[in-house]
Amino acid sequence: MEYLYDGSFDGLLTCIYHHYYQEAATGIYQHEYYQPTLMLSSTVVLTEPALANRVHQAIEEKISADAVAIIYHVYLSSSSDKENLILNYLRLGFKMGAKVDLYHSHPAVYPVHKLDRKVTAEVHRFLGLIRFKDTGNFLYAVLSPDHHILTLIADHFADRLAGERWIIHDQKRKLAIIYDGQDHRKDKSAIQFKWYLTEFSYHMDDDMPSAEQHWQQLWQRYFQQISIESRYNPRLQSHFVPQRYRRHLLEFQTPSLCKDQDSYYAMD
Repeated sequence: MEYLYDGSFDGLLTCIYHHYYQEAATGIYQHEYYQPTLMLSSTVVLTEPALANRVHQAIEEKISADAVAIIYHVYLSSSSDKENLILNYLRLGFKMGAKVDLYHSHPAVYPVHKLDRKVTAEVHRFLGLIRFKDTGNFLYAVLSPDHHILTLIADHFADRLAGERWIIHDQKRKLAIIYDGQDHRKDKSAIQFKWYLTEFSYHMDDDMPSAEQHWQQLWQRYFQQISIESRYNPRLQSHFVPQRYRRHLLEFQTPSLCKDQDSYYAMD
């Protein structure tokens, strides 16, 4: 039986529950992208948070808390087969317990660990590559990551920019995390609202006030002035700042400055 779900993490865990308590799954797929076949039957599984929570607790108790984090990272990856990789990993994990993560070369473990490393590495990279712009009312940043990492970077910026209102926009997926700063009420008690994830397709790059444009020019000039041409190393620079990320980095948007700016990133 092939299980189809709505694309949510709770929906995926609900399918895992049905795999053990209803009928074994031959595959799990997002309903939106599923291509039916004549040989296999399929069914749509409705997301049930209570069942998903039971699976979540079972993974923590019978495998480990780290296993929950690992499969969540894989779920956020761009892999087209992530659901079945998670299914195979959990099937082995429920048999072996926490020892499953010691079998690094096992075919059910290796691809899961590989995707986990890719997602966590991209999160770490973007914590230093996100550039905020001041729109006058809030801070705005745009990125197009390989994986769906917005929820993994939100807490970091909610902590670092706790008193600011900001939006981080994943232009590739047309999603954004929005944080509304702090609300100081009459009793002077500061209440910090939690960030939330929402659909967001509005392009704000052309709506920057003149003051922000001035600061952008100063930022570009800064990179130009501090560069050391003798240490220009494009290969090393590309390792730390891949080409696919640069279209959202201000210091790469002025061709006349690129060579000098590249050398700054390439310092070793």
